[in-house]
Amino acid sequence: MDTSDDHSAVLAFDIGGANIKAADGLGWAASEPFPLWRQPDMLAGTLARIVAARRPRRIVATMTGEIADCFPSREAGVRHIVATVEAAARAYAPPATIGIYCTDGTLVTPAAAHEYPLKAAAANWHAMARLAAAHAATLHALAIDVGSTTTDIVPVVDVAPAPLACDDVGRMATGELVYTGVERTPVAAIVRALPWPGMGPGRRPISSERYADSRDVWLLLGGIPEDAAAFDTADGRPATKAAARLRLARMLLADPEAFSSTDALAAAEWCARAQARTVARAIDRVSRSLGWRPTSVVLSGHGACLARRALAHLAWPVEMVSLPDLLGPDASRAACAHAIALIDQGLLP
Repeated sequence: MDTSDDHSAVLAFDIGGANIKAADGLGWAASEPFPLWRQPDMLAGTLARIVAARRPRRIVATMTGEIADCFPSREAGVRHIVATVEAAARAYAPPATIGIYCTDGTLVTPAAAHEYPLKAAAANWHAMARLAAAHAATLHALAIDVGSTTTDIVPVVDVAPAPLACDDVGRMATGELVYTGVERTPVAAIVRALPWPGMGPGRRPISSERYADSRDVWLLLGGIPEDAAAFDTADGRPATKAAARLRLARMLLADPEAFSSTDALAAAEWCARAQARTVARAIDRVSRSLGWRPTSVVLSGHGACLARRALAHLAWPVEMVSLPDLLGPDASRAACAHAIALIDQGLLP
């Protein structure tokens, strides 16, 4: 994570189970992989490194990492994450003050978050929706944020979030939380068979191993950029198109030389269509529950490529607003952190 040497009055964290995102609300934003489920005891040091480089007077945080299976419960996860933020705030003197974002839109003290942890659990989507609402083109809109692991679909009415549910269990039940994203979703969780044009028509079954992820799909299709320095892939090899082809070949138990670039593109396209249908069904389900269709959609996150395909599948006449275009790709990827930084400074309703 590029922490730069521009210090901020406010530093906001969005602490997930697989990534840490940070922003100052002024344009600086960054994201780095952090497998919380593997190394929860390293979280405090990682946050402290970022805090020490930025030297903020105020730290605000939101989270989804409390659901990681390294914690025995959501409550325990929230308390661990809040405690690590408190430790990070002491990375230099004087220590920064702290606010923890809750699903009712408030920023509370660490003590309050420790006492009522479920109010702080998985609250980041609410902050993202407030940011999206500020940019919505019409009064009946949807905020759609596609990240590495999940897709959030949040109704926006009269420039404010209007969710059908406010916790993970309820949001999954309504369709507002979809566990599919553009990096970490195993291919075997998207489809059960893939085309292999080089071996003839039709589709062939795939293994249920985690040989390839959705990141390989969107790398090959150009939806997300290559990163030869990133190794958080299914096989630990680079996040490049060449390596993605080999990972998709392995899903079919194919030897690399028998699975061409054309074969890989066909397989990737099949997966992308399946993911788009999944997200489209969720969007339609949310709309039916609301009793209205959105007239505009605000896209957030670094997986707008998937959201656009889902909306194209629905073929609804909606006006689209892109936060990646408005804010830049870094701030959009860290939209939840960017939003709570703005909220804390009174710059976002």
